[in-house]
Amino acid sequence: MKFKAILFDLDGTLIDSASDLGLAADQMRIERHLPSLPIERYRPMAGAGARGMLKVAFDMSPEHPEFLVYREEFFSNYEARMTLMTYAFDGIDHLLDNLKNRGLKWGIVTNKSKRFTDPLVMQMPLLNASSVNISGDTTAFSKPHPEPLLEAARRLQLVPHECVYVGDDKRDIEAALAAGMPALAACWGYMGEHAVQTWGAHALLQEPLDLLTWLDDAK
Repeated sequence: MKFKAILFDLDGTLIDSASDLGLAADQMRIERHLPSLPIERYRPMAGAGARGMLKVAFDMSPEHPEFLVYREEFFSNYEARMTLMTYAFDGIDHLLDNLKNRGLKWGIVTNKSKRFTDPLVMQMPLLNASSVNISGDTTAFSKPHPEPLLEAARRLQLVPHECVYVGDDKRDIEAALAAGMPALAACWGYMGEHAVQTWGAHALLQEPLDLLTWLDDAK
């Protein structure tokens, strides 16, 4: 097989963290005596992290003068509950086992900061076997810049075209294409507000095990 490693986005691709992210933001609303919002309101923007959660909770953009203060409060709330309602998507465990059986390495490239990525990987046994973990602050750039993906390939001692990247956000696809890696869209993820068909992905995966079919067809 020409591919030697599969790299994954984290939130919305390997794990469903929307509830913990959403409830961290909703806690801020409740403490300000605002009505709670349903998790379904937060879910589509979960892949955007604090920026997405604060947009839903307070219609607040990064240009707001209090954005950094609110963001740190959100971070503290999230840090306290990161794994309470976070779990791997259905089929991810079987997918990772199958990749291991095929002799393929796998790793994580996320825009989540190291402050959160490292504890999550440590606390979720399924993620312990990751061969490389690149966070949003590991390099000088974050996705959609290709540098995080290129750094993952370097750490795996592979050239970019030997890696495949799977993610649920337009930024993931843009980063993979810029890095020279096959870019696969995880359609079980959050997908934001974008039309996935327009992203330019090499394939649209409807469920995790579809990746195995794609790999078989790519031999």
